[in-house]
Amino acid sequence: MPHAVTIATPGLQALILCGPGSSFPTFTANPDANPKALLPIANRPMVWYPLDFCYRAGITNITLICPPTAQEAIQTALNTNPFLTSLPYPRPDLLAPKDLDQNTGTAEILRLPEVQATVTDDFLVLPCDLVCELGADKLLQAWMVKSASLTDLLDDTRAENGPLKRSGGLGVWYQTKTATPIKGEETDFLATVPLPSSSVSPPKGSLFPNISKVAYSMPTDSLKDLLEEQKGFPTRHALLKKHPRVRMLTTHRDAHIYIFPHWIMDFVKENDRLETIGEDVLGWWAKAGWQKGLSTKLGLDTILGQSSTTAPNTDGKTSPVGSHTPKDSATVHPPTGSQIHDAVSASGATNLEGPVRPVIRAGDKPGQANEQNDSTIPPMLAYVHPSSSTGSTPLIRRVDTAQLLLQISLQLAKLPSIEEVGSAEAASPFAHMRKVAYPEGVKPRTTITKQDSLVADNVTVQEKTSIKECVIGANCQIGEGAKLSQCLLMDGVVVGKNCKLTKCILGKRSEVGEGCTLTECEVQENLLVEARTETKNEKFMSSSGLEATEEDLAEDDDDEDNDGNGNDDDDEDEEDDESAEE
Repeated sequence: MPHAVTIATPGLQALILCGPGSSFPTFTANPDANPKALLPIANRPMVWYPLDFCYRAGITNITLICPPTAQEAIQTALNTNPFLTSLPYPRPDLLAPKDLDQNTGTAEILRLPEVQATVTDDFLVLPCDLVCELGADKLLQAWMVKSASLTDLLDDTRAENGPLKRSGGLGVWYQTKTATPIKGEETDFLATVPLPSSSVSPPKGSLFPNISKVAYSMPTDSLKDLLEEQKGFPTRHALLKKHPRVRMLTTHRDAHIYIFPHWIMDFVKENDRLETIGEDVLGWWAKAGWQKGLSTKLGLDTILGQSSTTAPNTDGKTSPVGSHTPKDSATVHPPTGSQIHDAVSASGATNLEGPVRPVIRAGDKPGQANEQNDSTIPPMLAYVHPSSSTGSTPLIRRVDTAQLLLQISLQLAKLPSIEEVGSAEAASPFAHMRKVAYPEGVKPRTTITKQDSLVADNVTVQEKTSIKECVIGANCQIGEGAKLSQCLLMDGVVVGKNCKLTKCILGKRSEVGEGCTLTECEVQENLLVEARTETKNEKFMSSSGLEATEEDLAEDDDDEDNDGNGNDDDDEDEEDDESAEE
């Protein structure tokens, strides 16, 4: 049940990027008909969560961006899905740029003409796979206090000769090493520096203590490649000269929640080599704040209406990490030498704080690294969400793998329902009205653990059935004697008699035959698992699309003909040999 729109946020737009879902091969094999944005998380379409995130903060100027091939499926869901149709007005717009395909990078999306024309003010960028219990209003408050420019906030006309556009941005990162970590979950390397201290204590519940300035940002995989290539962690002397206290994190993940000033659209448009927001836009922007001359090369001085007296670097290299020459750079090795390399290789947490003393290579010019960029680059800030082993902190998570889809769905199923709490205001924004939406469909002598399960509308459950810690979608049928534990069933699934399913994900309208025993399996939509199947860690997928084409069949026929001709020649040779012997 969506919460009512709070105080409106004038001017701020929201872009929700609806990607192809390549990390869900079992359930998005046909991304046009089954886009990732419509996969269910705890019985709600995935895209419902970022939409609700915006409405809770009063953001109503929302645009969903998807490839043209997925437009029909998403538009149909917006018009018919009960969870999406129950969202407050005004309804989100759906934009399908003609040049957007499944391989377009996130920064490249912002560069598309249709998106450039859509974004007219400061804006929020969200992924469609975001589940964020933290209120966007708190993030917006932190951004406006710590990063936004007062002249920007008051200058609605943005006249050509008006005030300088100097607002910064804000991103969100969260810890992946939780009480129930996901093996192999993606992480990002983040290096931050502290903001100037304030004499005023932050208000209770404020995000200010967890706000810092981004100095580096890249995926951890890219960091591993860098460490392997450089045999250490090199960085420019200018960074540590300007920010002697650097905090490095390797087990956190970029939530892809970005609050951006409007000038970022110009920055992306002018730098056509930027492909992704997380690695390229943030990486270059953060580096421009401390590397001498980089803001001029990136065109930031012009975009921000500033003039810089600093000369560009002589090496001509502007890579966010690892560009070094003896004239203007230094190799820095944090304390304990290979500590970062060992920690990253072991996928452990690296949190190095304190002064880092640079080691200057021979040939460095004394004092050259002391020069600082005269241009004032607006800061890109990071909110690093604190983790809690007790689960008391609001949930922030990206759901972009099948394992995360199952884990987060089961986690949300444990939330008390609105019926149990007594009112929607006191319940979690992700709470359902009731744990079992259609109790009339549940036969006697069944076991359903309501404290950790969700059962949607029109679900029929036969006798002697056990459902523990599961999420059951609408219109499912559970046969007599079935036992389900830690499973996610999408809409319309049929489970036969005496089946035993553990940690399984079953796609829409799939069917599991009688007497099956499945553990940690995935079943594609509309697929039948034959009766009495027993298996573990299996992905049941249709062979559709794997059939041989006419060209393949023609090539096979040619090969057979060639093989046949070759055999005939061999037979003739053998006959000649026999004649010679005679």
